[in-house]
Amino acid sequence: MSWETLPQLVTSAADRFGAAEAVVDGELRLSFTELAARVRRAAGALAATGIGKGDRVALWAPNSAQWMIAAFGVLTAGAVLVPVNTRFKAGEAADVIRRSGAKAVLVEQGFLGTDYAGVTDVPVFDLKSGFLESGEPYECAVAPTDVADIIFTSGTTGRPKGVMMNHRQTLRLYAEWCELADLREGDRYLIVNPFFHTFGYKAGLVASLIRGATVLPVPVFDVDTVLDLVERERVTMLPGPPTLYHSLLAAEGTRDLSSLRAAVTGAADIPVELIRRISQELPFRSIMTGYGLTEAGTATASRPGDTFEQIATTVGQPCDGVEIRIAEDGEVLVRGYSVMLGYLDDPEATAAAVDADGWLHTGDLGALDIDGRLRIVGRKKDMFIVGGFNAYPAEIEGFLLEHPAVAQAAVVGVPDERLGQVGRAYVVAGSPVTEDELIAWSRDRMAGYKVPRSVRFLDALPLNATGKVMKDQLS
Repeated sequence: MSWETLPQLVTSAADRFGAAEAVVDGELRLSFTELAARVRRAAGALAATGIGKGDRVALWAPNSAQWMIAAFGVLTAGAVLVPVNTRFKAGEAADVIRRSGAKAVLVEQGFLGTDYAGVTDVPVFDLKSGFLESGEPYECAVAPTDVADIIFTSGTTGRPKGVMMNHRQTLRLYAEWCELADLREGDRYLIVNPFFHTFGYKAGLVASLIRGATVLPVPVFDVDTVLDLVERERVTMLPGPPTLYHSLLAAEGTRDLSSLRAAVTGAADIPVELIRRISQELPFRSIMTGYGLTEAGTATASRPGDTFEQIATTVGQPCDGVEIRIAEDGEVLVRGYSVMLGYLDDPEATAAAVDADGWLHTGDLGALDIDGRLRIVGRKKDMFIVGGFNAYPAEIEGFLLEHPAVAQAAVVGVPDERLGQVGRAYVVAGSPVTEDELIAWSRDRMAGYKVPRSVRFLDALPLNATGKVMKDQLS
C-alpha cells in the first residue's frame, strides 16, 4: 500500500482512479479527483474555524456524499472523527457529543424532522449550507498511530462508550475485508448500512477508496429506492442484513437485478435456505458472512468455497492477525492488532473489556468447529440485535423507569420475523398506564430500534434470592 493514513488514502485514490466515479448521490456525481479536492476544501473550512490536530469533530448526519466529504475532511484537517447515530434523540446525542469533547458538530438540518441547533453549545455547521466548500485546500500531517475516530457503542450499563481506533488499524483490516468480500475496482457499491456505524463507514467508504469502487449512499432504507438504484446504476456490491435479501428475492422477476455480484450479510442465525436462495435465485456470485464489533472491527469472515450451511450457521474464520478463543464460560475472546486502543476517558471500562494478555472480552457466547469457524450461540450479556443495531436492556429499562407510572421494568429480546429481534418490556405499574401510551412515550425519548414493540404488565417481576430479575422466566 502507498498510504499509511486515511488522508493519504484519499489522495492515493485520486491518483489511482482519477476520473472514475467515486460517489453518486442523486444528481451529484464526483470523480475520485473531485472528491479529493472537496475533502481538502472541507479540511480547510474546518481549519479556518480553529479545528486543529487531535481535536474532535462530531458528525451527526445521514448517508450522503456530504457525509463522506465531511468525514474525510475532518481526518485531513488532522482532527478525530466522532460519528453520531442518526437515530439518537436530542438527549442521547448531546451526551455523546459532550463526552467526546467535540469542538464542532456537522449536521444535516431537518433530517427526520430533527433540529440539531439546540442540542449542543459548540458550533454547529450544516452540511448543506455550503460550509464544506468554503475553505482553501488544506491538509494536516498525521501519523499512522494517531487516533482517527471515536465510535460510540452502548454498554450494558446503558452508558455509551467511545471506542478509539487509529489509522493503521483501519487500513490494514479493511484492505483484507476487500479481499474477503470480493470488492473490486469499478464496483458499484450501494451502501444501506449507516455511515455512523463501522460497517457503513469502514467496510463501506474506506473499503471503496481502497479498491476504487463507486459509493451509492442510501440515507433511509426503502426497498423501492434500493431496487431503482440497482437497476439504474447497475449496482454490483450490495451488503446488508438478511431482510434486504428477502426483499430482493420478493422482487426477482419484476426488476432487473442482473448486475449484482457480491453480497455480504451477518446475523446471529441466518436460515440456510436463505443463503441457498440468495446464491441460486439471485445473480450474486459471492456471499460473505462475518462477525465484528466496534471494539475490534471485523474479527471473522467466511471464505470462498464455504458451503451454504457453513455460511449460514457460522461467522467464518478469524481474519489475518486476529485470534479467537473460547473462554471456559463460553465467552468469545478476540486478540490482535485490530482490538481498540481503549474506551475514551474510561480506563476502568477498558481494563474490564481487555485483559492483561490483550484478550477482548466480547460478551458473546460461541463455539469453534474443527476448522476454526466461529459459531455464535448466544449472548453473555442481555444485549439483543434489532435489525442490525445492538439494543441494551439496561439502557431501555432506565428510560422506562423515568415514566411516572412505571415502578419496575425489565426488557428482553423476543423473535421478530422482519428485524430478527425486538424488545418486549415487562412492567410493574404504580399507576394506570396502557401499552400504547408507554410505547408512544418511549418513541419520543429513544432511538426507534430501542423502543419496546410490546409491553406486558405484571404484579411483580420474578426475582432471585439476591433480588436480580430472572429474565429467563420472562422471554
